[in-house]
Amino acid sequence: MTDRVYPPVIGLAKIVFRLLGLRWQIVGAQHIPKTGGAVLASNHVSYLDFTLCGFAALHSHRLVRFMAKDAVFKNRWVGPLMRGMHHIPVDRAAGAQAFAAAVRALRAGEVVGLFPEATISQSFVLKSFKLGAARMAIDAGVPIIPMITWGGQRILTKGGRRSLRRRRTIMITVGEPIQAGPTDKAGTLTLQLHTRMAELLADTLARYPDPPDKPGDLWWLPAELGGTAPTPAEAAVLDGKIANDRSMATPREKPVDPDPAG
Repeated sequence: MTDRVYPPVIGLAKIVFRLLGLRWQIVGAQHIPKTGGAVLASNHVSYLDFTLCGFAALHSHRLVRFMAKDAVFKNRWVGPLMRGMHHIPVDRAAGAQAFAAAVRALRAGEVVGLFPEATISQSFVLKSFKLGAARMAIDAGVPIIPMITWGGQRILTKGGRRSLRRRRTIMITVGEPIQAGPTDKAGTLTLQLHTRMAELLADTLARYPDPPDKPGDLWWLPAELGGTAPTPAEAAVLDGKIANDRSMATPREKPVDPDPAG
């Protein structure tokens, strides 16, 4: 597969992140295989997660093919880049096509990235997982690589939260591969993935070094850790309101969500 678009995009992202003064802490990048197919499954806390997760794979010299909403591929500016980087469009009305495309890519030796939660977690803790990551790994006979990203939500996330404050710490924690066999059940494998990613998230949060921007400014920290982010139950209500607003909108008025995985 020829990649003429992906390397320049990575180069541009590096420049932007350097201007932002981001401080990177990447642990476990060696778990991303240097060859062969793999499903890269990450949590989802910000609109930057696609780029951040892709950076962790550079250690192994891999380019991740992310699954993203087909609406992004139809965008006049972003669409050509998404197609040029060979990401995989997902039409939720015809999900079988995206699943088949992902399995083909995995069998061809590509790393396919996705977010099992499907949308950004506004509580910043793990939501329930879809079965897609497990089903793909089982069908293609490849491992699942669990990953946690943290810190991106302090730059740009749902709810209009954004900040260009310099020298944020971005943490990426990559876990050991979870092997998927032909006799595995997708539900059981998904539960295993969720448990492992919960462990990685707890470890990542315990190591996160950045203090609040000002006293009491803890909106980016989970409520269970003393932060003021919505609880999972409150976040579910917020997600339900967003879904209802979308369903009530006409095609012309339908809100644009910049989150390709949402």
